[in-house]
Parts: sequence; C-alpha cells; structure tokens
Amino acid sequence: MKKMAIIHTSAVSLQDLTALCQEIMPEVEIINIIDDSLLAEVKRNNGITPAVISRMCRYVQSAESLGVDLIFNQCSSVGEAFAIASRCTAIPTLRVDEPMAEKAVSLGTRIGVIATVSSTVKPSCDLIRTTAQRLGKAVVVQEYLAAEALDILMKEKDVDKHNQIVLAMIRRAAAENDVVVLAQGSMITLLPYLNEMPAPVLTSPRLGIERAWAMLQEKG
Repeated sequence: MKKMAIIHTSAVSLQDLTALCQEIMPEVEIINIIDDSLLAEVKRNNGITPAVISRMCRYVQSAESLGVDLIFNQCSSVGEAFAIASRCTAIPTLRVDEPMAEKAVSLGTRIGVIATVSSTVKPSCDLIRTTAQRLGKAVVVQEYLAAEALDILMKEKDVDKHNQIVLAMIRRAAAENDVVVLAQGSMITLLPYLNEMPAPVLTSPRLGIERAWAMLQEKG
C-alpha cells in the first residue's frame, strides 16, 4: 500500500483533504502531521522564520522515517519553508498550490491572486512567477487581499458575510484578469459560487491531490 504524509498548519484543512483523498486515492494510507503554531508564527512575522523552517525540516524527516512515498504540504503560507525542507529528503514532495500555479500560467498571462491572509500573498505570487519563468511564459500577477473578511470570519464567526466580501473581490479580479487563483485551500468552500465568473477561478486542494495521486502512480 502506498503512503502519503500531509503536513497541515490547521485542523480546518483536515476534513476537506481527507474527503478528497478518499475520493481520488482511497487505497493510499494517509498520515497527517498537524502543527497549528506554524501559521500563527508566519502571520506574526509576515513571512517564514528560521524556527518555521527548522520545524518543517523535522516534519519532513519524520515523514520520511515513517516510510511514506510522498510528502504533501497543505499550506501556501509555509510553502517556501517546505521547499527548503524538501532538500532534506530524497522522498518526492509536493506543495498543494504547485499544480494550480501551473494551470493558471497555462490559462493566461494576467493572473489575479485572492487571499484573506497577508502572509499567503507573497509565497503564492512568487510561486506563480517562478512557475511562469520555468515554463518560459511572461505573466502579470495582480494581488487582491481581503483581510477584513478573515477578521469577520474569526471574530464575528459570520461565514456568509465573509463569503460575500471574498466573492465580491473574486468578481472584480475575474473581470480584470485572464484567470484567478484562490491562494488559500480553505476557500474551497466557495466552489459552488464560482461557476458564473467572467474568468476561470482555480482552487488548489483538488488539483493538488490529483497531482499527488499521479505522482504515486508513477512510482509504481
């Protein structure tokens, strides 16, 4: 049986990714590693820190010691730390947003990036730019940050109001770009509302798990 480790920065993503794994790769054993202090530290410092990188390296090495075939990083905000930690292992690794970045670059040259957490903006935009460079394509990346939506969700617990703010920003971005990407996997809850947008809107979880399954199959 194939085994995949998923490194999470929140238990919130556990349910969605578990459901996707059961749908797409039901025969794969999933090992979840959760550290909700990672994202909090990234937010406080508006970026990754040496301590975040150090912990990520330990989680990657722990996953390797468990005999997994693939190590999957769930959180875009710590993607750069995961990229560094990936050098600590010979096991294949995958960031959740890598396939989404590749698809976005394939769909257009003007790419809008939607986020509600400021610490997610830079790594997400940087990933798209480096992906475009690797694929030999020139792109223009436009950032859209709806920080007030996160405050409403966390403090007021008002999911509907949060969704209305983010959807308004997605509509604006879709009107101004060839393709829009949602930088946080947690935005997957907005999927039912995205069909009528004037441009394609991409989310990372399904694309990421589909790529992970393809990588596991390639290993034989």
